[in-house]
Amino acid sequence: MGRAISRFPVPPLDQLPDDVRRRILEVQEKAGFVPNVFLTLAYRPEEFRAFFAYHDALMEKESGLSKAEREMIVVATSGANQCQYCVVAHGAILRVRARNPLIADQVAVNYRKADLTPRQRAMLDFALKTALRSAEIGDADFAELRQHGFSDDDIWDIGAVTAFFAMSNRLANLTSMRPNDEFFLLGRLPKP
Repeated sequence: MGRAISRFPVPPLDQLPDDVRRRILEVQEKAGFVPNVFLTLAYRPEEFRAFFAYHDALMEKESGLSKAEREMIVVATSGANQCQYCVVAHGAILRVRARNPLIADQVAVNYRKADLTPRQRAMLDFALKTALRSAEIGDADFAELRQHGFSDDDIWDIGAVTAFFAMSNRLANLTSMRPNDEFFLLGRLPKP
């Protein structure tokens, strides 16, 4: 396996609770590999379950935000939080969901210069304010988002995705979670 994927022990699949092992194997079948976040968090099965339940509630539901826009939030805020794992992993997912091999790098480095719509830029302005200066959020921020067509539920989603991944960024940095090599090329080249 080479370099460690976490500072903490990674339990063997055959020693995990059935539901945790089943979830990991489902992801492996769908993706073709197991993202290291699943293996790292399996160290604490109860927290694994809670983490992925909230992740799925935010990232997999029907929403006024597209799945690509939610990934933009993750990439931009993870860049601000200096989380290598989340920038690399969610950058790959963003490239795939947006069908754009350039967007993730643009958003991770400086979303203000990325090829975004004004609506997406307003969304990321709010996400970064939530990530870095949440005590300063006020009615004017909501008014700005509403001018771009965001509903109250959409605004909640922007904030909730930002807050959830702030926790995820910190766990990834705490554990020194290593991005899978597969993520670096995913979505960069058209499929043959």
